[in-house]
Amino acid sequence: MSRSLSTIAAEITADYRAQGKPVHFSAVPYVQAMYGLNSLTDHFGYDDGRTVVLYALSNLTTWRGDTARRVKAELKAMLAAK
Repeated sequence: MSRSLSTIAAEITADYRAQGKPVHFSAVPYVQAMYGLNSLTDHFGYDDGRTVVLYALSNLTTWRGDTARRVKAELKAMLAAK
């Protein structure tokens, strides 16, 4: 069972903070949107969770480290499964 997108968003934010950095400015709107989503089928405005995650991944390319690799792989697996 997959974790909720809101849980993943919290982990992304926490990892950035642990690195002493804010979430990259281009990813902020998508990570914030993920806080209001449980799954890829939920909607945030006109976008579904799938779209929000795709945009988040494309804007999280500068996020590095073990947590980043694991979370990005988890999000990509969620996208591939649906």
